Amino acid sequence: MSWILLILSLPTENATVRMRAWRAIKALGAVSLRDGVYLLPAISDHAEKLEAIAQDVRDSGGTAHVLHANDPETEAFPPLFDRSEDYESLDSAMADLRAKLLPETAMEVMKETRKLRKSFTRLSAIDFFPGAARDRIDTALKQLESDANRVLSPDEPQPEPRTIRRLDRADYQGRLWATRRRPWVDRLASAWLIGRFIDPSARFLWLASPDDCPDEALGFDFDGATFTHVEEKVTFETLLASFDLDSPALLRLGKLVHYLDVGGHQPPEAAGVECVLIGLRETHSDDDQLLQAANQVFDSLLVTYGKEQ
Repeated sequence: MSWILLILSLPTENATVRMRAWRAIKALGAVSLRDGVYLLPAISDHAEKLEAIAQDVRDSGGTAHVLHANDPETEAFPPLFDRSEDYESLDSAMADLRAKLLPETAMEVMKETRKLRKSFTRLSAIDFFPGAARDRIDTALKQLESDANRVLSPDEPQPEPRTIRRLDRADYQGRLWATRRRPWVDRLASAWLIGRFIDPSARFLWLASPDDCPDEALGFDFDGATFTHVEEKVTFETLLASFDLDSPALLRLGKLVHYLDVGGHQPPEAAGVECVLIGLRETHSDDDQLLQAANQVFDSLLVTYGKEQ
């Protein structure tokens, strides 16, 4: 194992530089060997980032050196990067959230869980010698996310093991579409997709129970619905595949909806979008009004994604 040392002496009269350097060093996950001496393993872009900190210190009147070491007598260094206490703090915070997970608190628990996910992601990035704790906390977080989603959105459909058939949009015009009331991410996005790209004259029915779905309605996002979760796809992705909607912008939106509904890879914008949708759901008690408000969010995302291609 190779190592990188940052040795610096900060100007005492410049508190701004001292704080900036300290925050940058902490963000990298460096450990302090003694005052003014910091250690990182020589992986990733650590050398470049430590050199940037050193240059900032020099430009501000201090002294700084970045040294590389390849010393076989450094078995004592890895334990210095032990993140067990940080993982235990996350575990304790998850336990507190789980204890107050109720239908009336599910939104707040979800928001706080997303914050813990961000903390876990940052911690994982500086866990250079990971052990069982990282996997354990990741699994526990996924379970808490799933449980919060289940409380927030009861009767979530189970994935169906079947092949998705290609359908002709002309056969699905002016129809009544039905899904569970108080829609959340997948149902909101699916309803937006139906209205914008599949059936512009669509009418929507919000069901108290999937059992209330009329025979003439096209159900979506519940067990036994015409369009629901299939294999690894959420309902939004099933609709994309069913109607051959494969523009890069829509596919990217599908990845966002997938994460917010069932987890997986987290897009950078996910937390912000989820925060907005949570606010809309808490603001609008009428599901038609909620859909109209959410439509603007998805319209804006589609425009943004389209410009980034």
